[in-house]
Amino acid sequence: MVYVDADSCPVKEDIVELASVYEYESLFVASYAHMRNTPDNYNWKYVDMSKEAVDLYIMNKAKKHDIVITQDIGLASTLLLKNIIVLSPRGSIYDESSINTALDLRYLSGKARREGIHSKGPKPYTEKDRQKFRKNFLRILSKNEGD
Repeated sequence: MVYVDADSCPVKEDIVELASVYEYESLFVASYAHMRNTPDNYNWKYVDMSKEAVDLYIMNKAKKHDIVITQDIGLASTLLLKNIIVLSPRGSIYDESSINTALDLRYLSGKARREGIHSKGPKPYTEKDRQKFRKNFLRILSKNEGD
């Protein structure tokens, strides 16, 4: 199963396309605040609008060998403890060695914001990001095919 933290995911079409090649089911999890007005053929699960509702749903449902796509570093760190494969929409594969650095950077950024220092925010999503995502997602799917 592929779980997608879908509130702000730029690679929904890519996920459905590539996951279907390996016969993985995809579930897009979003809050009611992000409910889509236009129907699509994706499998959607809408949850409460509370801040962590999507994360909690994914944490409770995902299991070993599932794949989760999220840009939430806190969620990623929790899922790694459950042996769940985690990939960002920009194509970064989270693992034990990279998650600590990501958590440290998140902490330092939050501390700077509390002190009134604001960064420019994330860089715009690019075609290079999409290609990196597709490459790494395919690698994960093909590796898991034998499991």
